[in-house]
Amino acid sequence: MKITLLVVGKTDTSYLREGMNEYIKRMKYYIGFDIDVIPDIKKGKNTNVEIQKAREGEIILSKLGPGKEFHLFDEKGKMFSSKEFSQFIEKKMINGPKELVFVIGGPYGFSEEVYQRAASKISLSRMTFSHQMVRLLCVEQIYRAFTILKGEPYHHE
Repeated sequence: MKITLLVVGKTDTSYLREGMNEYIKRMKYYIGFDIDVIPDIKKGKNTNVEIQKAREGEIILSKLGPGKEFHLFDEKGKMFSSKEFSQFIEKKMINGPKELVFVIGGPYGFSEEVYQRAASKISLSRMTFSHQMVRLLCVEQIYRAFTILKGEPYHHE
């Protein structure tokens, strides 16, 4: 299995990029991992939020393909502990798709079509984070999940 983090827009802040790169580098020992960046769709004067979400949604859905399973990081999703998230990933590795795709949308969330096609929604917290910050948190949690599965000392309970 492979894991892809699909994000809307590039990571602008250098300290977030550096943090993500550190966890991505560490993750190569556990699983194939990629980040797929969809270019930002700029909100123009004739583009409202719904149009922007629809355009982003079309691109996200174009990434769907055979053997891929999409899960959205969304504030209204199911919350997991880190251990529960590692068990979620383990189940997918045993019985799941060839590629597990976690999606972080743009600042306005997802279109209704994306919500309908997703296998699940996952929430990191009841708090709101910038979509830039969420990228680092997601990469760290995926890395943490693998250290839990391997019984390594990174995660403490």
